[in-house]
Amino acid sequence: MPGFSTKVPHQLGQDAARQRLESFLDTVREKYKDQVKNVEGQWNDHKLDFSFTTFGMKISGIMTVEEDHVLMDGTIPFAAIAFRGQIEQSIRDGLEKALA
Repeated sequence: MPGFSTKVPHQLGQDAARQRLESFLDTVREKYKDQVKNVEGQWNDHKLDFSFTTFGMKISGIMTVEEDHVLMDGTIPFAAIAFRGQIEQSIRDGLEKALA
């Protein structure tokens, strides 16, 4: 499966950034409720393993909260490869907003 990756800098420190992002999946669930289903996630220290389905395609990945940035890496189906840039930008925008 093709991958996607996005990195968002922040100045919050690792713990404060994680606190702000703990509700990230809830925000995705609410904001995109007509487009996203089966949103799941599990925090393990400063890493969030997540997955969701959008337009019948499963997207999954890991969000890692570091001291000065958040890195999100994931996989998308081949059918979504044309939308990789849009997916990355949407994720980046959401992370930037949550960390602002």
